[in-house]
Amino acid sequence: MKKNRSNVINIIGFPMDLGADRRGVDMGPSALRIAGVREKLERLGYKIIDSGDINIRIMELQKITNHKLKYLDEILKTSKVLAKKVEKVLDKGQFPLCIGGDHSMAIGSIAGVSSYCRKNKLKLGVIWIDAHADMNTDETSPSGNIHGMPLAAALGLGNEHLTNFYGFAPKVKPENCALIGIRSIDQLEKLNIKKLNPSVYTMTDVDKLGIHRIISRVLKQFKEKVDHIHVSFDLDAVDPSVAAGVGTPVRGGLSYRETHLIMESIAECGCMSSLEVTEINPILDNKNESAIFASDVIASVMGQRIL
Repeated sequence: MKKNRSNVINIIGFPMDLGADRRGVDMGPSALRIAGVREKLERLGYKIIDSGDINIRIMELQKITNHKLKYLDEILKTSKVLAKKVEKVLDKGQFPLCIGGDHSMAIGSIAGVSSYCRKNKLKLGVIWIDAHADMNTDETSPSGNIHGMPLAAALGLGNEHLTNFYGFAPKVKPENCALIGIRSIDQLEKLNIKKLNPSVYTMTDVDKLGIHRIISRVLKQFKEKVDHIHVSFDLDAVDPSVAAGVGTPVRGGLSYRETHLIMESIAECGCMSSLEVTEINPILDNKNESAIFASDVIASVMGQRIL
């Protein structure tokens, strides 16, 4: 396992809300910047490059042509821009921090990371921290919302436009993927999970085993078999009492300290090489509290400590 040595963090905003029905997550990147994410990282000694936001056409200017894959064309088009940016940032030896935006962002971010890993003969591992597994396909999704499909797509399951996006599939192998904090899964989606069989730690597992044992186990396994760890953090993994301003809140999530402990453990491992933070919705928030929490979580995973 090669430790990430880059002291340069490149922030890429992806103000996407086409993957979901509820509006507002397109303001997530702005909310995180207002919450001081740049300043918090600079205080940790990082050099920050803010690449701004990728341009995405708003919902009102588009039509849904396929109700099983809503806004597919614009999501694919902008995801390609994101994938190229992420790959370029890694090529430069920098650390990509993607901020969103709904979780369909992971289609582009993971494709860019995976392409970089393929070129450099590195094995990719993904830690997916989320209330949802996001392993629906166009055949299993009850809504047709693409933000519920990115992990399935990355694992090579689903519509070929999503699975073969960026020219190859799969982007990551199921055995190199761990899901943490899961507590809301659609009925047919469960069959997809059982078919691919990645490591899934539900909130029941968190209750029984404790979050420290789970993240320690995941990191130990990953350190032995992957070279590049990508962390995909959906803010709705956290309980709504801690972070209310998320795209799809689900009660019974990770606590304030459980979330920080996951991130502190990843930071101690020193093995994360790319990060994305998704589903911050300022419309549902109170005085930007959720974005402030998310920015603190980012600081934790990048090395901030209590003492």
